[in-house]
Amino acid sequence: MLEYTKEDILRLVKEQDVKFIRLQFTDIFGILKNVAITVEQLEKALDNRCMFDGSSIEGFVRIEESDMYLRPDVNTFVIFPWRPQTGKVARLICDVFNADGTPFEGDPRYVLKRELKKASDMGYSAFNVGPECEFFLFLTDSEGNPTTITHDNAGYFDLGPVDLGENARRDMCLALEEMGFEIEASHHEVAPGQHEIDFKYNDALTAAEAILTFKLVVKTTAQRHGLHATFMPKPISGINGSGMHTNVSLFKDGRNAFYDEKDPLQLSQDAYWFMGGIMKHMRSISALTNPLVNSYKRLVLGYEAPVYIAWSAKNRSPLIRIPAEKGMSTRLELRSPDPSCNPYLALAVILAAGLDGIRNRIQPPPPTDKNIFQMTQEQIKEEGIGTLPSNLKEAIDEMSRSELVREVLGDHIFYKYIEAKNEEWNDYKTKVSQWEIDQYLTKY
Repeated sequence: MLEYTKEDILRLVKEQDVKFIRLQFTDIFGILKNVAITVEQLEKALDNRCMFDGSSIEGFVRIEESDMYLRPDVNTFVIFPWRPQTGKVARLICDVFNADGTPFEGDPRYVLKRELKKASDMGYSAFNVGPECEFFLFLTDSEGNPTTITHDNAGYFDLGPVDLGENARRDMCLALEEMGFEIEASHHEVAPGQHEIDFKYNDALTAAEAILTFKLVVKTTAQRHGLHATFMPKPISGINGSGMHTNVSLFKDGRNAFYDEKDPLQLSQDAYWFMGGIMKHMRSISALTNPLVNSYKRLVLGYEAPVYIAWSAKNRSPLIRIPAEKGMSTRLELRSPDPSCNPYLALAVILAAGLDGIRNRIQPPPPTDKNIFQMTQEQIKEEGIGTLPSNLKEAIDEMSRSELVREVLGDHIFYKYIEAKNEEWNDYKTKVSQWEIDQYLTKY
C-alpha cells in the first residue's frame, strides 16, 4: 500500500484534475456507501470535519443520534480509471466516528482493526489474506435490466471465441492494475458465464478493501460492456455457485508463522492450532462468511463447494485445504466463504477463531485425505466429521449462541445483524417459489 499525507492528496487531486471525491464506507452487510464531495470540500474532509446522517444506513444508529463523522484514510486514495480524463473522480475509504470523537462501534472497518490489534498484541505483525473472488456475467434485456442468461457456454480455463467474457475480463484486469492491484491470474471458471480474477495477497485490512473495490470495478466494467456482473453465491440451480476461497497466514518477526520445515506437512504448531480454532467455530461464524439465504444453496453436495468441516493437504473436498506452496507462501485455504459477505466482518471472525485456537491450543482432528463426497454417512460419522449449517436460520442460531462472535462484533453489530438476518429468513420462508408452483399447482 502506498503511504500518503494530507498534502500528497491535495497535490495529486490538483495535478490529476480530480473534481469529485467519494468518501466510502460500508453498512454492516458490506454494501458500499459513499458521500460524494467536490474538490473544494476535500480539505475539510481530510480534517475529519465531514458529517453525515447515519440513521438511514442499515445497522447504524437511531434517528435521535444520527450525526456521524467520516475520517478518510489517506492511504486508500485512488482515482477511478473509467471516469473522464477531465473532471476525474477519486475515492477515499473512511472510518466512522461518533460526534464525541469516539470510534463508532457499528463500523465494520473498526471491528476488523480491533481484531488485528489483538493479533498484534499476541506478537503477530500481519494477518495476510489472499481472496479468490468468483462472479457471473449475464446478459441484459432490451431495457438494460439483468437476466440470468449467461453470455457464453465456456468451461474451466476456456478462452475466446468460446469465452465471450474475455474482453470484459481483460478490461477489468487493466482497470484494477491502474488502481494498484497486482493481478496474479484471471480465467473462466467451471460454470457457463462464471469468471475468477485473483489478485495478490495483502494484509487483512487492505485485502478487505481490495475485495470491496474489486466488486465495484467488476460491476462497473461489466456494465460498460452491456453485461451484468453478480456476486450472488448461487444465481442458477444445477451449476456451480460462486465462492470466495480465502487464503490466510500469520506473520511474526518478518517470517511466516505457519511454516515449519521440520513438520511432515511443513506446518507450524501455530498453523495447526489456528486451523483447530477455525474448525471449532466454523458453524458459529458461517452467518458472516455466508450471509444470505442463497449462500446455502451453494454449500451443497455435487458442486465442488465444501459441506463438511474437515481439512486436507491432498484433496479439495474439505473445508480447509493446505496448498502445496511452502516457505513464505505457507497458508490455509478456507473454502466456504462467498463474495456476498462483508469482508471486514468475515475476516475479523476468521482471525478471531484462529487466534482462539492458538490461545487455547486447539488441535484439529487428523486430516481427511480421501474424497469426503464419496464417503458414506456411516464413514463420515465414524470419523467425527461435522457439517456446515444447511441454511441461514441454522447459521444465525449458531451465531447467536457464540460468545466469541459477540465479543468480536460488539453488542451493537451482533444484535443488529441477528435481527436483520432473522427478518430475511422469515421473509424468505413465507414466499411461494416457482418450484412449489411447478410441483404442486396441478397435482393438488
